[in-house]
Amino acid sequence: MVNQDKLFSSLQDLGIRFFTGVPDSLLNDFCLYLCRNYDKEHHVMAANEGNAIGIAAGNYMATGHIPVVYMQNSGIGNATNPLLSLAHQTVYSVPMILVIGWRGDPAINDHAQHKKQGELTPVLMKDMDIPYEILDDDDTVIEKFAWAHRTAKEISSPVALIAKKGILTQKEKHQEYPESTLMNREEAIAAVIDVFGSDAIYLATTGRATRELHEQLKLKGIAEGHEFLNVGSMGHVSSVALGMAIACPDKKIVVFDGDAAAVMHMGSLATIGRYQPKNLIHIVLNNGVNESVGGQPSCGYIADLTGVAKSCGYQTVSHLIESKEDVVRNMDIIDGSDKPVFFDIHVRQGIRKDMPKLDIDHLKERHNLMSYLIKK
Repeated sequence: MVNQDKLFSSLQDLGIRFFTGVPDSLLNDFCLYLCRNYDKEHHVMAANEGNAIGIAAGNYMATGHIPVVYMQNSGIGNATNPLLSLAHQTVYSVPMILVIGWRGDPAINDHAQHKKQGELTPVLMKDMDIPYEILDDDDTVIEKFAWAHRTAKEISSPVALIAKKGILTQKEKHQEYPESTLMNREEAIAAVIDVFGSDAIYLATTGRATRELHEQLKLKGIAEGHEFLNVGSMGHVSSVALGMAIACPDKKIVVFDGDAAAVMHMGSLATIGRYQPKNLIHIVLNNGVNESVGGQPSCGYIADLTGVAKSCGYQTVSHLIESKEDVVRNMDIIDGSDKPVFFDIHVRQGIRKDMPKLDIDHLKERHNLMSYLIKK
């Protein structure tokens, strides 16, 4: 991994003053350095990557300094619209440096949800007229940032640096979790499953929650076909749940969301509220950080997620849920509700060390789920 102090000192020398983006595990130490050393005037963690492109464009137009936007390559989809219709040379021609974590790098064996995006990452840059270099050697990182800054300035348009694993983060993350008396995610998931048992369909957001839900359903002997593990497409699991809830009004659809994921595409709450599926139970497992990519702070503990959900048309409770007893006690509102129900459950950070990795056949999982949902 490149020395972060030297890297950021060189960025200061280039005149780079502003950073925005969405954390990625392959950029973990880069992102943590920003969180620890830059104030809110110089570093903004965005809800999604498209937001970050807009924020960067606004900052450039107000300062004249070329900004940096960081993201995982899965976020290119969110960023594409503003990259092409705002920052592109044929529109407002806004220079910026994109730092993109290369999940699904064809040179390594990665998870299924990353492989196609990894294959297409350089292709998408080329198709969007974004010059790029690949960060694949610690010794050339500072030189390539200098190239990116120079090129962005010359062409007045975005350029990209695509980071391989181990360049802007250590090969293995070493996360430390603060002490807390709150439940962890797994305990909260278990408490909810104990309420609904095999009468519900359970969905989990991308990240650690998929592993924890899958493990808990196995431990409780709930048959295959009762789960959907949203291993990719961060922020969209509640929309998947809405589609299921509308099509299966006689089944309870329980969705375990994350705080950063819920914020990433918060408009989905308004859509759910508009269509009022009373069989949808939307649970945010809120630990206040982007845990799966390194523990960078989210706005989960800052935003009033319950207030947002209530204003969108959900049935809510008036307080945070912070214990197993709270989970059981507050589930009573579901039976009498004619609205979708929202719970903000505050949980502590961390995952148990012996948690099995997720090893599933995605097509088999989908087949089992559809066989249960569509059976006559």
